[in-house]
Amino acid sequence: MHAWGDRKVKSWADAFGGEIYSIMTKYSGSLLLQKKYKDVEPILKIKEVNGLELVKKFSEEMESMLRRKVEAVERLVEAAEDADLKHEFNSSLVFDYYNSLLINEKDENDNYVELGDEFILEPNEHFNNLLVNTTYSDVQLPTNVYNKDPDILNGVYMSEALNPIFVDNFQRDPTLTWQYFGSSTGFFRLYPGIKWMPDENGVISFDCRNRGWYIQAATSPKDIIIVVDISGSMKGLLMTIAKHTIITILDTLGENDFVNIIAYNDYVHYVEPCFKGILVQADRDNREHFKQLVDELQAKGVGTVNKAVLESFKILREFREAGQGGLCNQAIMLITDGAVEDYESVFEKYNWPDRKVRVFTYLIGREVTFAQNVKWIACNNKGYYTQISTLADVQENVMEYLHVLSRPMVINHDHDIIWTEAYMDSALFASQAQSCCHATVAMRSSAKKKITSHGILLGVVGSDVPLRELLKLAPRYKLGVHGYAFLNTNNGYILSHPDLRPLYREGKKLKPKPNYNSVDLSEVEWEDQDEILRTAMINGETGYLAMDVKVPVDKGGCFSKRLFPLSFFLIYLSRNGFLFLTNDYFFTDISGTPFSLGVVLSRGHGEYILLGNTSVEEGLHDLLQPDLTLANEWIYCITDIDPDHRKLSQLEAMIRFLTGEEPDLECDEDLVQEVLFDAVVTAPMEAYWTALALNMSDETEQGVEMAFLGTRAGLMRSLLYVGSEKLSNRQFLTLGEKESIFTMDHFPLWYRRAAEHPPGSFIYSITSEEGSGNPHLSTTAKEGDGENKFVTHSPLLPAGKFFGEVDGSVMNQLLNMGMFRQVTMYDYQAMCKMPYHHHSGAQPLLSPIYTFLAAAKWLITLCLSVPQSSFLTSSLFAIAAHKHKKHDMLQPCDTEYPVFVYENTIRETNGLIECGDCQKMFVAQQIANSNLLLLVTDAACDCSIFPPVLLEAKEVKYILLLSQRCDRMRSQKLRRRPDTCHAFHPEVQ
Repeated sequence: MHAWGDRKVKSWADAFGGEIYSIMTKYSGSLLLQKKYKDVEPILKIKEVNGLELVKKFSEEMESMLRRKVEAVERLVEAAEDADLKHEFNSSLVFDYYNSLLINEKDENDNYVELGDEFILEPNEHFNNLLVNTTYSDVQLPTNVYNKDPDILNGVYMSEALNPIFVDNFQRDPTLTWQYFGSSTGFFRLYPGIKWMPDENGVISFDCRNRGWYIQAATSPKDIIIVVDISGSMKGLLMTIAKHTIITILDTLGENDFVNIIAYNDYVHYVEPCFKGILVQADRDNREHFKQLVDELQAKGVGTVNKAVLESFKILREFREAGQGGLCNQAIMLITDGAVEDYESVFEKYNWPDRKVRVFTYLIGREVTFAQNVKWIACNNKGYYTQISTLADVQENVMEYLHVLSRPMVINHDHDIIWTEAYMDSALFASQAQSCCHATVAMRSSAKKKITSHGILLGVVGSDVPLRELLKLAPRYKLGVHGYAFLNTNNGYILSHPDLRPLYREGKKLKPKPNYNSVDLSEVEWEDQDEILRTAMINGETGYLAMDVKVPVDKGGCFSKRLFPLSFFLIYLSRNGFLFLTNDYFFTDISGTPFSLGVVLSRGHGEYILLGNTSVEEGLHDLLQPDLTLANEWIYCITDIDPDHRKLSQLEAMIRFLTGEEPDLECDEDLVQEVLFDAVVTAPMEAYWTALALNMSDETEQGVEMAFLGTRAGLMRSLLYVGSEKLSNRQFLTLGEKESIFTMDHFPLWYRRAAEHPPGSFIYSITSEEGSGNPHLSTTAKEGDGENKFVTHSPLLPAGKFFGEVDGSVMNQLLNMGMFRQVTMYDYQAMCKMPYHHHSGAQPLLSPIYTFLAAAKWLITLCLSVPQSSFLTSSLFAIAAHKHKKHDMLQPCDTEYPVFVYENTIRETNGLIECGDCQKMFVAQQIANSNLLLLVTDAACDCSIFPPVLLEAKEVKYILLLSQRCDRMRSQKLRRRPDTCHAFHPEVQ
């Protein structure tokens, strides 16, 4: 036993560490790179970043961009209203138009079908490479809307006037994407035109009038109480229709609305008892909760509507007088198969003469005996009466209440601009799931001619704004390695954030999470325990806040080798799986929108910018070297405006800008200067690596595959030491593995790992090509100060799983001895099975000291630094991974998972573990200048009586008393109401 005690293990660790350090230093070229930056240090200038000025500048640029979208929508509204003013309704109009479902369709005689003429479609990169027609729009209708109805034909004919405006808008602002007009009659005119495909059942279910942008633009905020009759007479089909009516009403509500549902028979029942006497925000969670409860309603007893209506009026009055709810429209939606009581006294006491609450009535079934009574209720309370006889009638009849609520603003000819939350309309474009997300700017369009006092809503005009386009105005290079920008709404929901994960995997498909656009800021910036940041941003304030945060990045692992009677473990300590950072948050509002912008700068990385000075001639020469690439998602030069520029890569565009070939190109001169400087300083690396590659043979340093470097300006250089067919991971540094390259959202993972390790150390991490079953370890080397990292990589050495899964006895002992400590992390965007089951995300491994070099593939990162660098030094490994079987039913949930922080003050330790019939000895020794730990254990002693230490994520179960549950459900997070309200107009009776 003592033959392999502390000293022996230390000698093994020192020998291994020295050899691998020598190999990495040689093949990375880190010493050369360090010298080159040292040589230029005297001419470097350091510029301090003013976070408040930065966020204000970004905000102003975003406001300007969004204003252009608003102007495009305003031109469309004006064109639609002018066209309607000139158009005379013709009930016998015959008119052919491009129907998006029928275009390019032919009959058995090879003739184009009616409404399906030839419509040229071409792939367009600006529109996600979809087949589109940028010359014309076309028209979509839901399956339940007749495509030759006179109202449809007249509306489509009138709206043809929008075609030249669509094209002109796109020419004025080539960053525009989809523009559209949603008609109140149900048709949807879309530019550019596309071929619309039905679902697997051959049905077109998309109805523009159901979309959030349409409903928000057509009406002001509303407080709604749905009152439903569940007496015995409502059994069977009537109850089914009533439930569908409720669900359809709920689907017309959004985050700016408030709602409750009361069911009545002999008694008044709140469908959610916790919501007794109040209104709750009609957010997604509450709407879905209501839908589940409505589905459970059963018809029985005798209906007495008076008490239910009385209760509804009381709630609405209390909220109105207390300044709560939407503070705009208020309405009761009465769903019943008849009303025989004397209810006039209720209206006299609670609603007349001001009639501040509208009452909409829905008579369910074909029976007309009580039709006059039910209609009287609506007509005497500024509402609307409809009869719903079948399930097919529900949609059109429910939509009528929106027309009534829109009348005051239509008569006033008000044109409020509305902005939606983050939006991924997979019903519209199947490709949207790959390009989340966008916001919509919309404005209602109303008739200028005054036919009646009711006012006529023509429809809603809208345009999509890809949120990635907004974030391009907050360039990554200005924010540092860990910095980022994010956007949120007046309701506290995330529009865009690097930690927002809107998609989940179901089998091989990526799908939007049900709650992807209602993730609250507090669920991604969860260290903001007192919601100071959230409150300030919702209130549209400008300010600053500092927070200590823990940021998950990746997971750690180990290699093992059994040489009886010993087991050797080489443990990769991934402290970069979990970063301890101090972040400075700078925030302000975006004028003219309900949005706020936040910018995060991490201390030690985002406070300063290095400025180098290089001539264009010198820099251009080194830019042309074949080993150099740029981050193609970054905006060095604007290439998406001029169609001739869209085919250019960012590197090609920059070279044409610098050579004067493309004088019209607009480029970021600060970023271009950074690239030129980095290109010159890093240029000698190509010759260094090439010389090494030429002198390599199959016998020398087997396993060294690649060297590469990256800079804060997004510049990368790389060289292969082996043929591309021999690479362990062919997706590395390609779009197939985005974590390994510079993107709009983040610096490469290897770069972020290196940033938080001590200068001069190598950083080892496990990487694997997905599905290859060939994990390998890699190294990274860092050069530069705390702001400007220069990283070289050379995959070198097969990898394994988390050590706690391999040997729980030793892992538990290391935790008890303080070499590691466990920290609990939370994920508020998780998806869990119902019922929940755990799944391990780790893969098996097998892999003593020198055999690692011969057989394994490593990604090794060396951290070097010029003077005055400062980096955090704590280390850790582990992050949760949980998988789900292909056919699992998943739903949003909260999970917690462990991370294990390595206390690097403890460089070595040993111990004995009592394992029943034997004692297990172990020795742990940190390997110098790395994030590796050598652990040697007694393989002869079976310690399986100790359970493994797992990394599984577990669902957080909120076990609450009824009163606690109700308090949690009734609690309302801070939100900011929309600025405008149009509830009534004197001309509307």
